[in-house]
Amino acid sequence: MNEKVVSGTRNVAIVGPYSSGKTTLLESILFVTGAITRKGSIKDGNTVGDSSQEARDRGTSVEVSAASTLLDDIRLTFLDCPGSVEFAQETDNALVGAGAAIVVCEPVIDRVLTLAPLFKFLDDWEIPHLVFINKMDRANTQVEFMDVLHALKSVSSRPLVPHQYPIRQGEDLVGYIDLVSEQAYHYHAGSPADPVPLPEDLREEEKLAREEMLETLSEFDDHLLEELLEEIEPPQEEILQDIRQDLSADLIVPVFFGIAEQDYGVRPLLDALIKEAPEPSVTAERRGLEAGANGEQTLVQILKTYNVSQGGKLSLARVWQGELTDGMTLNGVRAGGLYRLMGQQQEPIQKASVGDIIAIGRLEGIKTGQTISNMPDKAKELPKAELLEPVYALAIVPENRKDEVKLSGALGKLLEEDPALHWEQHGDTREIILWGQGEIHLQVALDRLRRKYNLPMTTHLPQVPYKETIRNGTNSHGRYKHQSGGHGAFGDVYLDIKPRDRGTGFFFHETIVGGVVPKQYIPGVEMGVREYLDRGPLGFPVVDVDVTLTNGSYHSVDSSEQAFKQAARIAMNEGMPKCKPILLEPVLTVEVCAPTEFTSKVLQLSSGHRGQILGYEGISDWKGWDRTTAYLPQAEMQNFIVELRSLTMGVGFFKWQYDHLQEVPDKLAENVVASRKDS
Repeated sequence: MNEKVVSGTRNVAIVGPYSSGKTTLLESILFVTGAITRKGSIKDGNTVGDSSQEARDRGTSVEVSAASTLLDDIRLTFLDCPGSVEFAQETDNALVGAGAAIVVCEPVIDRVLTLAPLFKFLDDWEIPHLVFINKMDRANTQVEFMDVLHALKSVSSRPLVPHQYPIRQGEDLVGYIDLVSEQAYHYHAGSPADPVPLPEDLREEEKLAREEMLETLSEFDDHLLEELLEEIEPPQEEILQDIRQDLSADLIVPVFFGIAEQDYGVRPLLDALIKEAPEPSVTAERRGLEAGANGEQTLVQILKTYNVSQGGKLSLARVWQGELTDGMTLNGVRAGGLYRLMGQQQEPIQKASVGDIIAIGRLEGIKTGQTISNMPDKAKELPKAELLEPVYALAIVPENRKDEVKLSGALGKLLEEDPALHWEQHGDTREIILWGQGEIHLQVALDRLRRKYNLPMTTHLPQVPYKETIRNGTNSHGRYKHQSGGHGAFGDVYLDIKPRDRGTGFFFHETIVGGVVPKQYIPGVEMGVREYLDRGPLGFPVVDVDVTLTNGSYHSVDSSEQAFKQAARIAMNEGMPKCKPILLEPVLTVEVCAPTEFTSKVLQLSSGHRGQILGYEGISDWKGWDRTTAYLPQAEMQNFIVELRSLTMGVGFFKWQYDHLQEVPDKLAENVVASRKDS
């Protein structure tokens, strides 16, 4: 297929909170630029962005979706990113390859806080971004637009610059004023807005909004500041040049608005992407790549991995340097096809140039985030998004036990597509545990296991890996004697059982004198002790115990290592219940990050889950956010992320690591032990 000649490229991620209208905006963009002839809708499940079955079932994006269009000979590639915090890893991975981002939000002041983590990521990575306030039919006064604008400023470390001002008739949004040209426009469904005279009743409001825009721009341009001080009207081209330069350097955040469902405000937004968003070379330089350098080298980074039912593995990738051709070998793997994506549709292409975001077929062994090249020895490894800590878990079991042999391979494919997932077979409980970012995240993963790999699962909450230890010591005797014709079996041991300090583990030693237990049988004694400790008197693995073999006897014919192992188990079984066994639970160090206004609720939440507060402090590089540190029992963590998000408008998050074991309170320990005996 012949590729149309293009004069430039823009790569734009569409990001924002859940239900803000990102996929609807993408659908509108594709429609007004002629990439599609009919718009789909979330309700009907036929949009380009939410094309996967899992997305359509839920009416929300669950993975990154790519789509391209042409405007004024510029190729625009959009990455429609999920808004749910449970799929934030998808968004982070995609943003690493984007030249700019559109942050879509609603004109609801109470929801502005949900943008804070997104703004933080964009600013940390210095990704230029614009704001599109969608669903402006919900904002019913001029003042409300400015209120939303000022609320947005409270969660952005970069100054927000209004690019437009709304025109209303009653409660209806009917147009806008371009604050650069001071030209007013009226919207028309299905066609570009018409220029109209600036409404007289809005002149004062428009003047104030424009002054705010110019004052912000003058913070980065001394010449513009001089013009304003001398009351000289700056030329429009100078203003646009300032916006272009400041946006490209991630110094400002231009703000647009509209109603994507009606295509209102979409064309001015596209115009800004063409005229003001940075070209691919600017983004490459920001990543430390010299423009025009290494002409023979092709450098590509993987942003997303798909395993599609027909065609196998597809890798969504950005070309950072050089030209990529079909069949090129990258890091020792041959590219098995190049494709331009339109949701789930694939258009074969022969080559891709610097700045293109395309899909590459059959890159086996190549992972999301990886940098690959035709000259891997000379390639610069590009930074990739940090993997998020898993915060929610389910134990999974195949409905058909025969499918257990297929499970590890299917899970490997699943983790290729979604690096935020993690699985393990727990050493103590032997359960297969699937970790992720929340309940919906894991349900999507389980749906994929069922649909793609025909592996339906049953699930339950993971068992807590309790341990037990002892308070007191004792001396115990164990004798194993068995006679069944021919050689019998005989072993006889005396064990001294003592508690050890918490965290020091198990220790076995012997003080045998005179060969009463021959040396060749002593390993059998230790083996018997260790096997018993796998499941102590309370039903859990035993830790922090000292066992000494002090005495015993043997039979010259009937004794064996196996017999002494059995004798040791008998001695442990007799002695351990006398040592006052106690139940221990794993305790985690948990760091919770949330806006300062929620810190008191975080402290209450942690205390309510039997947590021990260690302290809290402001986060040095995140104004208005606190970090709270606490010890929390693992048994209290299953729904902790659900409750934390509920208390913090979805923005609170935590990191954790195992710290120590501690004794379980008596009443709770009784319930745990009783439930283990019943299972």
